[in-house]
Amino acid sequence: MFSVEQLQAFVTTAENGSFSAAARHLGRAQSVVSQHVINLEIDCNATLFERSGRYPQLTDAGKKLLPQAIALLNQHQRLSNSALALNDHTPSEITIALDEGIPLKIITNAAAELQKTYPHVSLEFLSASSLDIIDMLRHEKVITGIIFSELKIPSDLDYEYLGSVKFDLYVGKSNPLAEQICKSIDALRLHRQLLLRSRTTQTSSFQLKISPDIWYADNYYVLLELAVQGHGWCLLPNHVAIEEVQKGTLVKLAIEFEDMGWLANVDILQHQKHSQLEIFRELRKLLRHRL
Repeated sequence: MFSVEQLQAFVTTAENGSFSAAARHLGRAQSVVSQHVINLEIDCNATLFERSGRYPQLTDAGKKLLPQAIALLNQHQRLSNSALALNDHTPSEITIALDEGIPLKIITNAAAELQKTYPHVSLEFLSASSLDIIDMLRHEKVITGIIFSELKIPSDLDYEYLGSVKFDLYVGKSNPLAEQICKSIDALRLHRQLLLRSRTTQTSSFQLKISPDIWYADNYYVLLELAVQGHGWCLLPNHVAIEEVQKGTLVKLAIEFEDMGWLANVDILQHQKHSQLEIFRELRKLLRHRL
């Protein structure tokens, strides 16, 4: 019967496009990965990859097996994480990572309530972009993350919707766009865009590249300062922009036919190894409906 290692080799090869890329991803020799796939084909009595070209291509049988293999590997991963957590106890310290664009008060209010039940647990707070937080969670550098929803969440992370934050397009008062009413979003292509991306240069799924001229930053407060200085336009959470708007140094972009406001969903993420511990279940409960 086929093994987990065989399924991992098969799925990783399909996702990465070659046996060599799969071997690098798994930290194995290419010959080991290839042999696992061959053994799986023998066990299934079917050819899973067409190998006549430069890169292996899934056969019809491979395409049928792939979603089932992915589902089984995800379930195996969850079972392994649950087994590791069986004898876990409440940690003495919890690290919570928060996207800078999410209001801090939703955390501090919930943390105050959590301390009533767990007064001896120490809390540490970190700020980073949502994509960087996902990476930290996967490597267990933090235990809880609160992020703007991303289209792709790794299968070893559990997540729950908390609410939403309103975004709008903003530009500094000194920028020529501040005095214009844009006919459409296309008009923004002629002006520099200020865009958020992670420290690993990944761009969020809702931070769309519109202009060919882009300056990047890894947090919303740097974007805010760049916009106030007149360096370009950007998408900002309204609560981040409001103080500068009230001071008159920042204005909401006027677009004639479209309201470019955006409601970004907010999720709480936890690694499967920790998500079912009572303290984390309580934290999720306390954070619900805060936004």
